[in-house]
Amino acid sequence: MTMPLSSEQLEYGALLSLDFSKIQQVVCSGDILPVVVQHVDTRDVLILAYTNRDAFEKSLADKIAVFWSTSRKALWVKGATSGDYLDLIDVRVNCEQNALLYLVRPRTGGVCHTKDAGGTSHATCFYRQIDLDTQVLINVFEAR
Repeated sequence: MTMPLSSEQLEYGALLSLDFSKIQQVVCSGDILPVVVQHVDTRDVLILAYTNRDAFEKSLADKIAVFWSTSRKALWVKGATSGDYLDLIDVRVNCEQNALLYLVRPRTGGVCHTKDAGGTSHATCFYRQIDLDTQVLINVFEAR
């Protein structure tokens, strides 16, 4: 049995350790939908999050991205603590009406709760890629 990774190892390390049990947390969170969050200008995918009816209605009313935190079991106003608010520009619904796409414009350059080497929030939560030969994680922005 392997030891669980620390937050530091998980978020910044090169070891691939996918959380295939995450969906269990999501299922136990009640009535929710997945939300793909995409930058309206660059089309970069920023976050995969979840919403419930309250978070969805608050997003529409306030025109900012609000999610349901499956780990904290609470509304999550993206940016309330970090300042990295996401202004809601457009909302798309998939064909089966069981997933959403939020097109957003970040108010700051950062989006993710993780930080780059300079201490700035990463511009997207998808800042690493898997090297297909070694299956090691590579920081996309450092590799450029």
